[in-house]
Amino acid sequence: MNRLSINERAQILAALVEGNSIRSVCRMLGREKRTVTRLLVEVGTACYRYQDRVLRNLKCQRLECDEIWSFIGCKQKNVTKKMAEQRIMGDAWVWVAIDADTKLVPCWLVGTRDAGCATEFIANLERRLASRVQLTTDGHKVYLNAVIDAFADEIDYAMLVKTFGAEAPGESRYSPAKFIATRKVSILGEPEEKFISTSYVERQNLTMRMSMRRFTRLTNGFSKKIENHEAAVALHYMWYNFVRIHQTLRVTPAMAAGISGHVWSLQEVAALPDAEAVKRAA
Repeated sequence: MNRLSINERAQILAALVEGNSIRSVCRMLGREKRTVTRLLVEVGTACYRYQDRVLRNLKCQRLECDEIWSFIGCKQKNVTKKMAEQRIMGDAWVWVAIDADTKLVPCWLVGTRDAGCATEFIANLERRLASRVQLTTDGHKVYLNAVIDAFADEIDYAMLVKTFGAEAPGESRYSPAKFIATRKVSILGEPEEKFISTSYVERQNLTMRMSMRRFTRLTNGFSKKIENHEAAVALHYMWYNFVRIHQTLRVTPAMAAGISGHVWSLQEVAALPDAEAVKRAA
């Protein structure tokens, strides 16, 4: 890290957030793999801590939540008992929330797709909000108790339940099942029907797959360590929330939400670990 200038770090980060794999970044910029990986983990960790600190007291009104699948090392069906004992392997789901108005992502969680992670994720979301919101999730049943536990009756909550048909013969490996219909189900409070949607968070899932090589399907760019995976997700959301100008908003989501007063540069992002070190030393 000390041998890289801020501009050199920013150059590596720019390549990573635009969907390049670590090995391709090494080839393009003539860097060693361990240098790029170490930078990713250090900056990604600093990005997580910064966003955890500043994304508070948010004045959101409409939120959407979803989960996106990825895996560490190998797919879950290929994880052996020995592999599982050595380190975290297999399926890794990213739980994501998005503000439908500002497009800000207030929080996320990398974990399993179960009730425990749902409870932790929704509780974290609730702590970041300044007032009552309308929330829409998909039909994943674990959201029910998680939302009730976190919000009680201080929320307008609905599920958007989608129905799919059978998979097309010969296409099950590459094509999704045929979409049939959606059903809007009010769960708590009085959610406005016209705002019951998961379109924005599903579009954010696409942005994740396009911007992080490790989320691209049918490649060997998947994460090999959970630490690298979590750092990549944190870096992505720092870039998405603070650096990337949203085409519709014409500002960054953080600016639209009143969290930031300017468009961040990747040099500023690259300097976050140094800023943390100075604060710890003070």
